[in-house]
Amino acid sequence: MFQLPADVPVYLHRAPVDFRLGINGLAATVEHAMQHDPLARAVYAFCNRRCNRIKLLFWDRNGYWLLVKRLEADRFAWPKQEATITLTTEQLHWLLDGIDIEAVRRHPLRHYRHAG
Repeated sequence: MFQLPADVPVYLHRAPVDFRLGINGLAATVEHAMQHDPLARAVYAFCNRRCNRIKLLFWDRNGYWLLVKRLEADRFAWPKQEATITLTTEQLHWLLDGIDIEAVRRHPLRHYRHAG
């Protein structure tokens, strides 16, 4: 199983992309459509129109990684929000495993003044 470091931000490009795009085309999408630096230490995720393929693009010190996952019979639960979405690597792994991350809710972060 491929594991990303926990401290790397993950950005999902909400709109489907043409999967004929390679590293250069996806890096241009990161720069122009997402308004991010494609050479930053971050993972950029893209999905096709049918939501059965995901491409991950990230820069690693001296070159790009481009990973592709293709589902044969299922579809990814791609978030419905319109803008670029920021995820943790844990949420990305959930998405790659087929979990609908919009349906998963954590307890809210609470700040207490004292215990008891």
